Amino acid sequence: MNANEFKGHVAMLVAEALWGLMAPVGKFVLSGAVVTPLILTDCRMIGAACLFWIVSFFTKQEHVNHKDMLSMFFAALLGIVFNQGSYLFGLGLTTPINASIVTTSLPILTMIIAAIYLHEPVTGKKLLGVFMGAVGALLLILSGQRLSGGDSGSIWGVLLCLFAQFCFSLYLVFFKGLIGKYSPITLMKWMFTYSSICMIPFSYTQLLAMDWQMLDFRTMGGIAMVVVGGTFISYLLIPIGQKSLRPTVTSMYNYVQPIIASIVAVAWGMDSFNFLKIIAVILVFTGVFFVTQSKSRAQMEEYERKKAAEKAD
Repeated sequence: MNANEFKGHVAMLVAEALWGLMAPVGKFVLSGAVVTPLILTDCRMIGAACLFWIVSFFTKQEHVNHKDMLSMFFAALLGIVFNQGSYLFGLGLTTPINASIVTTSLPILTMIIAAIYLHEPVTGKKLLGVFMGAVGALLLILSGQRLSGGDSGSIWGVLLCLFAQFCFSLYLVFFKGLIGKYSPITLMKWMFTYSSICMIPFSYTQLLAMDWQMLDFRTMGGIAMVVVGGTFISYLLIPIGQKSLRPTVTSMYNYVQPIIASIVAVAWGMDSFNFLKIIAVILVFTGVFFVTQSKSRAQMEEYERKKAAEKAD
């Protein structure tokens, strides 16, 4: 593993950990019935856009050509608007546990789309790794099912969360080339600007009608965590992982989310660690290792060339 790959793994681990923390925090914010999913989505997008623009003034300016500006618009739709908007609406309609279960579909969807679009090989190691990660994540989630209090939530919430995973899978695969051309700051300041422009026409009436004075400090702190940690920092780190890791590898880190959710539940006195959870965590990270060790398309082609050269000799 070279330095860039190591940096990519660390970036994805931290980003997914922040997203894992965002699920219980976001549910807490929405449970007060004052902040709606649409308002919270607006806070994320507008807040992150402002933060990325502020940081961009202190970094090297990059010129983005018109074709890439258009690509960033569609990347924003898939990676932010449809992904995060659908997830927050889904989270508002279902339980955090159900939402966490659905997130385990991301590596499977990404593997299928990458195989079709990028012709990435579906190797035995990759299949085994995805399967082990999915089993580990599901064990972890189901072992804490008592946290849902018996409320299974709405099927529409589950479907919206599934749609969010599908959109992010498309983003990881389709825009890998674009990610490598620009810095994370440049990418995200434009993507979140586009996202904000897309969302405001649908939500400005709720934003104007919102009584912000009704929010207590805990709710405001939850919103701040969602905006800064679960959006600004995580989306700053995601392009770093995308630049050096294959789409299926980056998507495997999605299994970190339920691990963090379980840790938060234990810290808040809502659950406790047991032997099953330890096995689940081992399965998740073993699965990530297997997918990381599986051969990429370039490695497979290089292997075939070497074999052909040996036969020619």
